[in-house]
Amino acid sequence: MLSSNTFVDPGKMKDYHYTGPVEHRFSPYSFNGGTVLAVAGEDFAIVASDTRLSEGYSIHSRDSPKCYKLTDTTVIGCSGFHGDCLTLTKIIDARLKMYKHSNNKTMTSGAIAAMLSTILYGRRFFPYYVYNIIGGLDEHGKGAVYSFDPVGSYQRDTYKAGGSASAMLQPLLDNQIGFKNMEGVQHVPLTQDKAVQLVKDVFISAAERDVYTGDALRVCIITKEGISEQTVPLRKD
Repeated sequence: MLSSNTFVDPGKMKDYHYTGPVEHRFSPYSFNGGTVLAVAGEDFAIVASDTRLSEGYSIHSRDSPKCYKLTDTTVIGCSGFHGDCLTLTKIIDARLKMYKHSNNKTMTSGAIAAMLSTILYGRRFFPYYVYNIIGGLDEHGKGAVYSFDPVGSYQRDTYKAGGSASAMLQPLLDNQIGFKNMEGVQHVPLTQDKAVQLVKDVFISAAERDVYTGDALRVCIITKEGISEQTVPLRKD
């Protein structure tokens, strides 16, 4: 057997070490952080998000809210890859205009949720890297929250958190709104003022622990009178 030293030029390849084939990969996705949250009440719904747009340890923008108004009674929160968020919301907006021109009426929150499910499922082999939560009023004027996975599975909830800090927000919501695994606790109805204050508190807590959540909190409050917005500062480091 020939020795490998036979083919080595000591002057040129002495320090060269072959480590095997190197695979160069390209990913069409990027995670831009951010957290969204929605809460439904008897006659209102709240959709909230932070305004930080980041990638890795870099902050691209401190004023990029993830709540998008769809109709006078529906708001969607999108977190994940910002490019897919923008593309998806543009597609939804175009579909809503087509529906209004064809039927001379506005889509309900439940119909928008069903439509979004089919849009996401149609891209199941190359999905939008987006976690969506829809908040609004249903056809009876009651608050409704719909949560989605990236390929279109969805369900109606009373409250839901999504995004980078969802693992911190969801247990707190389970405790404060769902009263999960709590004995001897009176299940009082959730008022609008309490819900808004709770949303502010959970985001302030999340900003302390999650580097992808921060800068400011945008709260959209949906009632039969319309949609009102509040902005609350969060920590910026």
